[in-house]
Amino acid sequence: MSEPSIILCPGQGAQVVGMARAWCDRSDQARLVFTEVDAILGGSLGAPLAQLCFDGPVERLNQTDVSQPAIYVTSIACYRALGDAFFGSTAAAAGLSLGEYTALHLAGVFSFADGLRLVALRGRLMQDAAEKSNGSMVALIGADEAQAHEVCERAGRGRVLVPANFNAPGQIVLSGEETACADAVKVAGDLGLRATPLAVAGAFHSELMRPAAERMGEALERVSLSPPRFPVVSNVTAKPHEADPASIRRLLVQQITSPVRWSQSCEWLGGHVRGRYHELAPGRVLAGLMRRINRETKVVNHDQPGA
Repeated sequence: MSEPSIILCPGQGAQVVGMARAWCDRSDQARLVFTEVDAILGGSLGAPLAQLCFDGPVERLNQTDVSQPAIYVTSIACYRALGDAFFGSTAAAAGLSLGEYTALHLAGVFSFADGLRLVALRGRLMQDAAEKSNGSMVALIGADEAQAHEVCERAGRGRVLVPANFNAPGQIVLSGEETACADAVKVAGDLGLRATPLAVAGAFHSELMRPAAERMGEALERVSLSPPRFPVVSNVTAKPHEADPASIRRLLVQQITSPVRWSQSCEWLGGHVRGRYHELAPGRVLAGLMRRINRETKVVNHDQPGA
């Protein structure tokens, strides 16, 4: 019997011009995914998603309302190109922020079309919330969770500033108002930590995304959800989703304003599940983070065919 698979699904930031092209050149199943997309989304993105993924322009691909559906579709095109037989039995899955939707679709929680509509809406709502708020993000290097909270407390001073991503040990991202993020860089330096401002559209995974979360809650109520066929780790709790659709909806809403506990999610997988790790396209971000989380855990990357 082949080793079970543990599937890791990338999130926003993994997009790059040319993504999915090699999979579509290689696989009829991958091309079919992109054909489905245009029928589902129509012209809402201003151009066919395949064109945006393959040819850009990069400025448009990097916008949240495009990058989120682009990554979701690319990951699923990669999965379908490889096929169920390649992965065999799936022991568990996890996805970084947006990637949680990919993982939930693979686990049968919602259809590809419903997932795509949700992800496209999520991208638009988060883009809108970013444009209507003055937010930013800062990468904090060398800090643990307690130190990250200390930086937020010292630099925030009544403004929104919170840990947004626990990516790996010593790699935490802060999110909040732009002025607070600028002060966080100074405070981090005073504490002997390194902090670097990030070129992002807004303060994701903070209260500045509250309008997006509220609208996503309304949209999720209109979508039929099924219990996951295998464990899918929640970004909010770093534990598997329950079978209850109401709980899944609640956590997906919370995810938009809550920190992404990716490091803790991978630790849960390592402690509770056995199998071979696979990172779906696009990119190699999650394999890189896993080397920081647990260097002994090997991740097979599928950014390009032939891995």
